[in-house]
Amino acid sequence: MAQNQSSMLMGVVGQVVVVDLASTYVCLGTLAGCDELFLELRDADLHDFRDGTATREVYVYESATLGIRRNRDRLLLRLADVVAVSRLEDVATS
Repeated sequence: MAQNQSSMLMGVVGQVVVVDLASTYVCLGTLAGCDELFLELRDADLHDFRDGTATREVYVYESATLGIRRNRDRLLLRLADVVAVSRLEDVATS
């Protein structure tokens, strides 16, 4: 990971984030740290969209308004699978 990318991610460590993955998964949780290969999330919700009918946008919106459905204490995500990382508080709810 380039130094500026690492610095950008380090700016959101300790905050609740939404991690969009290239697959059918999205992950929400508190960003605990990162290295050149992984993001570490705590108190996370790893959601597979094949398990329900909600779209990615609807699921993230509901999580922003109703709260995260925590199903993992600790989770490591491969950076190679990450499409986007945003703070949950940056999700448009109006």
